[in-house]
Amino acid sequence: MADSSGAGDAGGTGGRGGTNPRTGDGAGGSGREPEPGVSPDGPSDTGSGGGAHAVGGLRRTLGFRDLVVYGLLFIAPMAPVGVYGTLDAKSHGAVALVYVFATVAMAFTAFSYAQMIRVAPQAGSVFAYARKGLGEGPGFVAGWMAMLDYLLIPAVAYLFAGIAMEALVPSVDRWIWTGLAVVITTLLNLWGVRAAARVGFFVLAMEIVVLVVFVVSAIVVLAQDGATRGWLSPLTGDLTFSLTAVLSGVSVAVLSYLGFDAIASFAEEVTGGSRKVARAVLFCLALAGVLFVAQTYLVALLEPLSSAELAADPAKQGSAFYDAVDASVGTWLHDLVAVSKAIGAAFAALAGQAAAGRLLFAMGRERRLPRLLSRTDAGTPRVALLLAAVVTLIAAVWAARNDNGLDHLVSVVDIGALTAFILLHASVVGWYAVRRMEGPPRILAHVVAPVVGAGVLVAVIVEAAESAQVVGAIWLAAGLVVLAIQSRRRSALTRKAP
Repeated sequence: MADSSGAGDAGGTGGRGGTNPRTGDGAGGSGREPEPGVSPDGPSDTGSGGGAHAVGGLRRTLGFRDLVVYGLLFIAPMAPVGVYGTLDAKSHGAVALVYVFATVAMAFTAFSYAQMIRVAPQAGSVFAYARKGLGEGPGFVAGWMAMLDYLLIPAVAYLFAGIAMEALVPSVDRWIWTGLAVVITTLLNLWGVRAAARVGFFVLAMEIVVLVVFVVSAIVVLAQDGATRGWLSPLTGDLTFSLTAVLSGVSVAVLSYLGFDAIASFAEEVTGGSRKVARAVLFCLALAGVLFVAQTYLVALLEPLSSAELAADPAKQGSAFYDAVDASVGTWLHDLVAVSKAIGAAFAALAGQAAAGRLLFAMGRERRLPRLLSRTDAGTPRVALLLAAVVTLIAAVWAARNDNGLDHLVSVVDIGALTAFILLHASVVGWYAVRRMEGPPRILAHVVAPVVGAGVLVAVIVEAAESAQVVGAIWLAAGLVVLAIQSRRRSALTRKAP
């Protein structure tokens, strides 16, 4: 969907159509990227029927529901299960309020995505946005840092699936379950984005059903037996309220939302234009926020231990959600949630692997990574997907075979995404406020919101583990070296050109 300021007849007045005198490209007066494979008058049917449009090697087959499915699969509707105990202890019992604050904090990032998706509706997501708003160098850095996140978050999810399956079938080692999950989901991704979305829909429906069962069961127990804590304690704390404690929990809780941004990487495969992608990003984050607040509110009312007791015994924090469900509702719900988490984790990795493949594809297409990665087969970037699968498989199986492998992975996966998000916010300021490519900027939307969003993310990085900061710095340094080598080669080629 081309912007209306540049989508006129070629023979019109005022320079509409043709070359933009400010940017030297043909994107019209706004300087926006035209959507790949989409004419100014709307999508052109260059595919083979069924609404599938060939788009720069990718095919437009996804609808709004498919985008939401991918986003929620990657996030996981019950993501707070694993970190509930830690957040309850950190926040002095105000765990639901932590997720209210975290949802608002991540809304700034979602809003910046919505702004830039319309500018550069491309598969590279933040890689494409930073290139448009900040330039080639920052664009490469954004893509490079996002790679750290997109390649390793699926490895963490696969490992969670392996651990859960080992608990259910102890005779089979977790690394075997982990490797099996990688193989199955990779085959689904290679089958095609539409097929994977269909299977993912049923998995997501299963997760939602389990969540509904938990909510209904919790309400019944609370109606019959009452709450073990005060009814407002999940919002005010079970002892004394501390804003500092709540904010310290927010720095952990925002990590539950990582994955909603994966929706943007399918911008070249959605029917209906970039506005649909922007709506899906915002909707997915809002829905995840509601689900997270609701489940943490209810489980906090069922929690038999106080937040102080959890804080004094860190060993109980990891299983606090399961223990509360087991004690108040029954073992059957404990097991149902565990199975749901095992299957859901594997398909969260499927969505993450698909997003990683699109990022590698886009960077290969722009020759920032080997050109081979931009090859597609029947509209699917299979080479990029296979590379992502191999890297993920190695990382996941290595972590599964090492006692502290999960800790190592979890400590580093988030730094890449958070750094890329900061560059996303800077891109909004660069495109709209500094370069003024859309005319006079809206101060709240194009300056205040991205600056606040970036500030939140900087605070989260500061609170991150030192090991994660070190790995992130090393990865960033490696990316800068690669960028310097590429820039030198391109300069040499430019000088040789006649």
